[in-house]
Amino acid sequence: MLGLTVRWSLVDAAPDVDAELAAYVADSSYERFTGKDGLRFKTWRTRPGQWFEGCYVFASDDARAEFQRAFSDGADTAPVSQIVGSPPVLIEECDIVAVAEGGDGFLAAPRY
Repeated sequence: MLGLTVRWSLVDAAPDVDAELAAYVADSSYERFTGKDGLRFKTWRTRPGQWFEGCYVFASDDARAEFQRAFSDGADTAPVSQIVGSPPVLIEECDIVAVAEGGDGFLAAPRY
């Protein structure tokens, strides 16, 4: 599977940025990526006060390349860049080796 990681530093961000990012994901970003053509799934990860990232897994090279090009072209003005106050520090392709679903099942949710 074809992955892409986009990471922002939170080191110099406002103290309440973690709550603002969680609200943005729940209120806007989650819906925008749910059901997106060419995307298998997306996760949003954070280490409060350190970094925030989106991890994407695409169905094809073309889907990943198209998304990466479009995102990179507007990364400086992307919603998370505006919330954090700076552009991503990392936009990196990767390969997803495997995904296992645990015994409690997969739970897709806009906020945990």
